[in-house]
Amino acid sequence: MANFNTHLSMALVISTGAAIAAVNVNLVTNADMAWLIFLGTLGGLLPDIDSTNSRPAKMLFFVLALIGTAAAIDTFKNSYQPYPLLLIIASTYLSIRYVMLALFNRLTVHRGVFHSILAALFFALLMTCISYHFMHQDILHAWVSGIFIAMGFIVHLLLDEIYSVDLSNTKMKKSFGTALKLFSCNSIGSSVLMAICTLMLYWMTPSHQPLAAVFKGFQIESLFKNNGSHPKTIAC
Repeated sequence: MANFNTHLSMALVISTGAAIAAVNVNLVTNADMAWLIFLGTLGGLLPDIDSTNSRPAKMLFFVLALIGTAAAIDTFKNSYQPYPLLLIIASTYLSIRYVMLALFNRLTVHRGVFHSILAALFFALLMTCISYHFMHQDILHAWVSGIFIAMGFIVHLLLDEIYSVDLSNTKMKKSFGTALKLFSCNSIGSSVLMAICTLMLYWMTPSHQPLAAVFKGFQIESLFKNNGSHPKTIAC
């Protein structure tokens, strides 16, 4: 499997290229590039969160702890005095950052369900929901955020599979086939649970029509270009 630095650098390069392409086709603006590059890079590290004491897991739960802390401040800022509020904030951060991380490490197995396409879909929908419901992004930008998470995630899985091939001896390593898979056959219970969570997240996502309209617009524009005509403006 590829090491941490390889995953980080490849996810960064591909996310940068994808963000530049998204700007060039007017899907997002220049101001969105840094955010999308960050998400693509984060997605490229997420599959290794089930590795014990891994840096991606610590980074993820640090980010989740910050999000939880911000949510706690927003929820209780008008209900409690400064000292009780500070206690709630500290408890929220420590619970997510350390207690939930320890529990997560105990319940997961490396290259289990988090090394699958199902997990990529789960995190894409999760990011879409967070972007839309908590960060108050518009529908199109929320879906693009989810897509960049999934893109980085898939890049990680592909890299692990590529590194599972021993080109010098033209043979497959034992790890081949354990990275890029639809779901974990060795942990059916975890796969079923993640599938249920993924369906619940899909139910919570905003309408995908604005994103579909954009891609439909790309197809129509390409068709008219091939015919030498100019398409009418399509409202998304």
